[in-house]
Amino acid sequence: MVVCAVNGFGRIGRLVFRYAWEDPLLDIVHVNDVCSAESAAYLIKYDSVHGTWDKEVEVTEDGSGFTVDGKLVTFSQQPDFKKVDWQGKHVEMVMECTGKFLKVAQLEAYFAECGVKRVVVSAPVKEEGALNVVLGCNHHLLKDELKLVTNASCTTNCLAPVVKVIKENFGIKHGCITTVHDVTGTQTIVDMPNHKKSDLRRARSGMLNLCPTSTGSATAIVEIYPELKGKLNGLAIRVPILNGSLTDCVFEVEKSVTREEVNAALEKASKEGPLKGLLGYETKALVSTDYTNETRSSVIDALSTQVIDGTMVKIYAWYDNEAGYSKRMAELCNIVAAKYIAGVEPTFTYE
Repeated sequence: MVVCAVNGFGRIGRLVFRYAWEDPLLDIVHVNDVCSAESAAYLIKYDSVHGTWDKEVEVTEDGSGFTVDGKLVTFSQQPDFKKVDWQGKHVEMVMECTGKFLKVAQLEAYFAECGVKRVVVSAPVKEEGALNVVLGCNHHLLKDELKLVTNASCTTNCLAPVVKVIKENFGIKHGCITTVHDVTGTQTIVDMPNHKKSDLRRARSGMLNLCPTSTGSATAIVEIYPELKGKLNGLAIRVPILNGSLTDCVFEVEKSVTREEVNAALEKASKEGPLKGLLGYETKALVSTDYTNETRSSVIDALSTQVIDGTMVKIYAWYDNEAGYSKRMAELCNIVAAKYIAGVEPTFTYE
């Protein structure tokens, strides 16, 4: 087993913990967050969106941690991860889920000062020295010398498989995307100053408004497919629901196609090759709540595919931006831990 810890126990950190807990290779022994151990234990057990976890979770009497089915997970409350005794707990890999440490220089402290062997980050790090990974698309670039990897972003995980299929089958001249995205913790429930983001619209009530805002997912595709630099961009609309997001993808392709050809290529990719199990293809008339706890990276809404004038392609792709993303991160942790720490074959292979 590979000894692991989670730094940052928010929405993603807790779901990654749940999925990784089921992996016999990953031994999670510690959690660090600014909340209390009591809050951590309560929120890992009960989730308003994803449901009650089927494990017995109890906070320890002294508040130093919590147990999951009787197994102890120690807990600390350090805003500065360098002050956590990772070495004393024999932690080999950290799942970095705070969303705050996104510079290579910051994250290098895990290796230089904390004795950690590998770090997997739950957000893109757009600097040399980190590899942003989307499973099924560029995970073949993983190698032993890359100690710092990321799971990219939730929307990039949704978009990249679609881009892969369209690029490889029809070519992409350029495109734009709009992600219709549920609310996140970077927004406010009621109108009030927002100290997490400088975007003024996120200071307005996330539960009452449609809020246009930014997304880095389209430009981040360049980290996965460098040949598309300058050819893709996009925006987001935050909507007042708690789960279930949708990416509206529009591409100008290099050769004339039909709706049927586009859907056929997407359906084929969902059934075979590296995207099998990651890309879904749905012909039923489903809505956002039907995708709660959907663990695939993206699911094509086949009924909505359009082709305009032969070369403009419009595709809707659903995703559970929490569950799908967290499941991918837990799988990426398995791959990194297996190949580069334990020296065994990973459970998850997308070939």
